[in-house]
Amino acid sequence: MNEQARRRPSKTYRRPKKDPVRILAFEALRAVDERAAYANLVLPPLLKKAREVGDFDNRDAALATELVYGTLRRQGTYDAIISACIDRPLRQVDPPVLDVLALGAHQLLGTRIPTHAAVSASVELARVVLGDGRAKFVNAVLRKISKDDLDAWVERVAPPYDEDAEDHLAVVHSHPRWIVSALWDALGGGRAGIEDLLEADNERPEVTLVARPGRVSADALLDTLGEESGLPGRWSPYAVRLTEGGEPGAIDAVREGRAGVQDEGSQLVAVALANAPLEGTDNRWLDGCAGPGGKAALLAALAAERGAHLLASEKQPHRARLVERALAGNPGPYQVITADGTRPPWRPGVFDRVLVDVPCTGLGALRRRPEARWRRRPEDLEGFAPLQRSLLREALKAVRVGGVVGYATCSPHLAETRVVVEDVLKGRGGPAAEAEWVDARPLMPGVAALGDGPDVQLWPHVHGTDAMYLALLRRTA
Repeated sequence: MNEQARRRPSKTYRRPKKDPVRILAFEALRAVDERAAYANLVLPPLLKKAREVGDFDNRDAALATELVYGTLRRQGTYDAIISACIDRPLRQVDPPVLDVLALGAHQLLGTRIPTHAAVSASVELARVVLGDGRAKFVNAVLRKISKDDLDAWVERVAPPYDEDAEDHLAVVHSHPRWIVSALWDALGGGRAGIEDLLEADNERPEVTLVARPGRVSADALLDTLGEESGLPGRWSPYAVRLTEGGEPGAIDAVREGRAGVQDEGSQLVAVALANAPLEGTDNRWLDGCAGPGGKAALLAALAAERGAHLLASEKQPHRARLVERALAGNPGPYQVITADGTRPPWRPGVFDRVLVDVPCTGLGALRRRPEARWRRRPEDLEGFAPLQRSLLREALKAVRVGGVVGYATCSPHLAETRVVVEDVLKGRGGPAAEAEWVDARPLMPGVAALGDGPDVQLWPHVHGTDAMYLALLRRTA
């Protein structure tokens, strides 16, 4: 060996750099995929632990949150783009590799992170969590993706609107095709409305608080937060919107149960039921599907102002415990029980007001739970259908003649909303219910674009709320 060869430096192994933000985001995505977890439940404890064990500040937490939610919201679009950059079917790529690729694609196409930083950080993440061999694959794919921006990629991978409108919208707005079709049917109208709705599903929702009557007012809550941290609600007299970056857990009123986190659409549903006109008694209220307790807590507070009693019933014991926690400290009389609303322990005809916020597909809350759009299947509707009808029938039996039932669901799918109510009223699949519609629209004063009634469908792109549905029915015999 000559002298020059001896002096030539040997190639040494470089240990990959560990990026705690991207590792945390990857761990959250793996939990969503492997354990069918929800990001809004997985992410907070991961962020808390990261703050406790290391130098993880608010900016790190904000970036990790954006990476997780942004990747989940745009997963369908990113999958189409990744598929165009590889030489095998997407299903043949290991899920952990896909998660790293999707995180990288979001940084390249959905954030302002510089291209070189997005690629290098993603490759380093791949080296840490996947190994050097698969990191090379990640590097090659992301370099292909980095050659164009999102608009150019979408134009390339989405079919033309004129050839297949639903598939075009599914790719462009990152929703499964069947959900695009269902939402379009529920919304009606032309292209502009459905595109606005799908885009609203991909936006980060505001955090909204409810000031629980008798414990704190919305004005007092706003005064506590200050103009920089809080804004009045758009529609509900009890709503306060947090400005970006606001942390509900740091607010005394939330920690003490005087206020809670609750979408404004859910508040409107509870308030509408509470204000529906009645003749005669108004002292016994029922929430027949009370978990996790947000609507029950607001109803209990409203009932307490009138001297009424709320019975909050929840079938699942762990959710019943959440209801107890939400109602703790309520000034008025209430009771929380664990019971099945389809086989109720209470006598028929004893309640003046009844709410059943039935289990559903959750298609109205895709802003908050973006992974649900990839987890749900059309056949899920068939599983919920008998339960929804049974709960509504039992609710109508539970209310007295002249009393009011509110049927609510966080889904705009017609098979979970108006079709359920009409089936129960007309006796499809069971005896016809002796009840009549109550127009819910006047019970949401000031709320725009509530449709032809008598039921109400709220929309993210119109009202800034989850897509809550409410039908009010009065028992007639």
